[in-house]
Amino acid sequence: GISAGERTLQERQRAHMARGLPKQKPIAGVKEVIVVASGKGGVGKSTTAVNLALGLTANDQSKQVGILDADVYGPSVPKLMNLRGNPELTDNNLMRPLTNFGIPCMSMGFLVEDTAPIVWRGLMVMSAIEKLLRQVDWGLLDYLIVDMPPGTGDVQLSITQNIPIAGAVIVSTPQDIALLDARRGAEMFRKVNVPVLGLVQNMSVFQCPQCNHQTHIFGSDGARELARTLGVEVLGKTFSQKPYCSRFFNKIIY
Repeated sequence: GISAGERTLQERQRAHMARGLPKQKPIAGVKEVIVVASGKGGVGKSTTAVNLALGLTANDQSKQVGILDADVYGPSVPKLMNLRGNPELTDNNLMRPLTNFGIPCMSMGFLVEDTAPIVWRGLMVMSAIEKLLRQVDWGLLDYLIVDMPPGTGDVQLSITQNIPIAGAVIVSTPQDIALLDARRGAEMFRKVNVPVLGLVQNMSVFQCPQCNHQTHIFGSDGARELARTLGVEVLGKTFSQKPYCSRFFNKIIY
């Protein structure tokens, strides 16, 4: 657990960071923003973000849900949502999101070629994030799911400081090193006063497609232990199996 001294230090750091935060401005038409984040790349963050959006829609079809892909260097949402093309502009010069499965999506992947590397310095990335946050016509949304870039850098801080966020979902795999980075991510959100809603443990087990035997390739209960340390819930666990991968690459999300 966290000692009293560590807790006092964290509270002091959080208060210090909060003093320097700019005034947050909501995204026009959006009621709640939920960010999906990870400490490392390749742990299933984007897949979790897409499935969260689809799940919210399936759970209550009266709710309007959108996805913002904030991973400028490695946008995955266009592929996951089977979308391609360039956004149209409104009369107010705002970008119209592309839509599939009834979910409007915006991504840097719609603005560059599929295979074109985005080799930008920090200022250009921050400018792109500002455009994605402020120059998109979302209409009216109950939830905007933001697929964050991995890590705890400038983009993450800029997003958390500029828009009000209802909460963060942290995605990790069971390996110790992934969990360590997930904890760093959770602590960053707490320092900027963003509630951590809970953890999702991806790739928890591998299920054999022949006999259905389950193997904990990457470890078993790492996320549960981290959640206990942070005082949050494990929101869910996912497993790997060959049919899932086949469906995934055929662009069917579930």
